[in-house]
Amino acid sequence: MRVLLAGGGSAGHTSPLLATADALRRLDPATEVTCLGTREGLEARLVPEAGLPLEIVPRVPLPRRPGPDLLRTPTRLRAARAAALAVVDRVRPDVVVGFGGYVSVPAYLAARRRGVPIVVHEGNAIPGVANRLGARMTRHVATSFPGTALPHAVCTGLPVRRLISTMDRAALREEALSAFGLRDDLPTLLVTGGSQGAARINAAVSGAAPALAAAGVQVLHVVGPKHDLDVASGEVPYVVRRYVDRMDLAYAAADAVLCRSGSNTVTEVSGVGLPAVYVPLPIGNGEQALNARPVVNAGGGLLVSDEALTAEWVAASVPGLLTDAARLREMGAAARGVIPLDADEKLARMVLDAGAASGGPGR
Repeated sequence: MRVLLAGGGSAGHTSPLLATADALRRLDPATEVTCLGTREGLEARLVPEAGLPLEIVPRVPLPRRPGPDLLRTPTRLRAARAAALAVVDRVRPDVVVGFGGYVSVPAYLAARRRGVPIVVHEGNAIPGVANRLGARMTRHVATSFPGTALPHAVCTGLPVRRLISTMDRAALREEALSAFGLRDDLPTLLVTGGSQGAARINAAVSGAAPALAAAGVQVLHVVGPKHDLDVASGEVPYVVRRYVDRMDLAYAAADAVLCRSGSNTVTEVSGVGLPAVYVPLPIGNGEQALNARPVVNAGGGLLVSDEALTAEWVAASVPGLLTDAARLREMGAAARGVIPLDADEKLARMVLDAGAASGGPGR
């Protein structure tokens, strides 16, 4: 079977795409997977690194407000649709899978034009423009969170990497602490603003570094590839990294996480049983707050607005949490039971079923 996976631009689209590709090949090694992306997104690096072929279409931003970009969208979309049609004609997929974002709209339009079945996966609690369109073209719709308003939706969860979904935090902890130069007798706060980092989070936590150190809380702070941070690290370590390839080790070293609440972050952090302070990105349509809400309601995390996250708030609130081992255990157990970590295989089976029933051009 031939499968075309469309998604990219951010880790929120690229990571579940790669996890699904891996699951497809595990379930049926004969499956031929091709990815559709842009030259500008993370997929341009991550897809080839995963050993998958990447076809390119032009990037088409989907403005949410009136303006010059909105006027240029139809012309851009026609060019991207033509490029996607050329890919579909060349690859001849049995099924096209979209994960939302810039790439998915031309992929959906090309698939519909050629009569190829479509599978839609929506990563956020509130669906984006691309997947609202795609869901109107198919009955094969999967969501990461329950209650997402899309027709025919089945909640599968968000596909995440097997490196994360199968990890044993306790077994990895000694290796993880050693890898980052952290102590084994102190609680660890992992701080991350996502794949690009978050200036607000970086400033708030680094500003509270003296209070964290005074409480005996060590920090592993992933600031993002475009950010710099200079924090003195004394007897209580404050480790700064721009980027971490082995997030399984970062999670294994951590006792709690302070982070954004993109769907991938919420799924991974809660799935491995880590308590979290979620700080939703204050732009978009509010989906990040809704992503975290099921975990927070279950008692597995705290929700703090971007505006409220200051160095003073971190100093007043985080040390007490990190030094309360019983509370951390309770929150971790609550988080672990909220979001499933087998979404990669659930979605892969949906894709294989849709393709097998299609009698499409690749068969």
